[in-house]
Amino acid sequence: MALTSLADGLLFGECHGAGPVQVVALHGWGRDRRDFQRVLQDLDAVAVDLPGFGATPPPPTATGADGYARVVAAWIEQLPDPQVLVGHSFGGRVAVVLAATRPELVAGLVLVGVPLLHRSDRAARRPSVAYRLVRLANRAGLVSDERLEREKRRRGSADYRAATGVMRDILVKVVNESYEDVLPEVVCPVWMVWGADDSEVPLEVAYRARELFEFADLDVVEGCGHDLPGEAPDRIRAIIEAML
Repeated sequence: MALTSLADGLLFGECHGAGPVQVVALHGWGRDRRDFQRVLQDLDAVAVDLPGFGATPPPPTATGADGYARVVAAWIEQLPDPQVLVGHSFGGRVAVVLAATRPELVAGLVLVGVPLLHRSDRAARRPSVAYRLVRLANRAGLVSDERLEREKRRRGSADYRAATGVMRDILVKVVNESYEDVLPEVVCPVWMVWGADDSEVPLEVAYRARELFEFADLDVVEGCGHDLPGEAPDRIRAIIEAML
């Protein structure tokens, strides 16, 4: 499918269906619009390349999910109707912030494996003592920036190692975000879809987040992990159709 310029060229996306847009899909970190091809087939929908991914250029400065939400909102407000937002992982962070801050633009949320809250085992996952000592030594001028960068890359996640420049700064910012104060502000219907075997955003995150929404359903997909758009596209599609 052909790329379409959105928001006066600030975004690019892929259109599905033939009627007015009803669904907007936002992909995960390091992914792009193509993740939703099977999910959105024949629906009146647009799968967006978020800034810094696919065909859309990076933001000029580092921003969190709120900055991404503002860019997407600037396009959605040009559409005639509120949209059902489908957000996978990072895209779900953006969708939640957009729904909380611009409720008039959002008819519903479908959140797929989204890190809405910090994991309950986050404290146990903090950087090692050895790395923290290197970081302190760098701040004191005893260890070079190059040595610190090598340590960051060696110990960082695959996403961190792949990111450079402003995108790395954005990644650091968003992985430290948690949305306890945002979720209660969402007033539209919410449907959460989670893989039972999701190791990146465990199911316990979904259970805790559900209690903070005004109203949310949770659909657990057995035998699937974090990549539900690839592993269970029909399950996500069915929920979207129920929202329309």
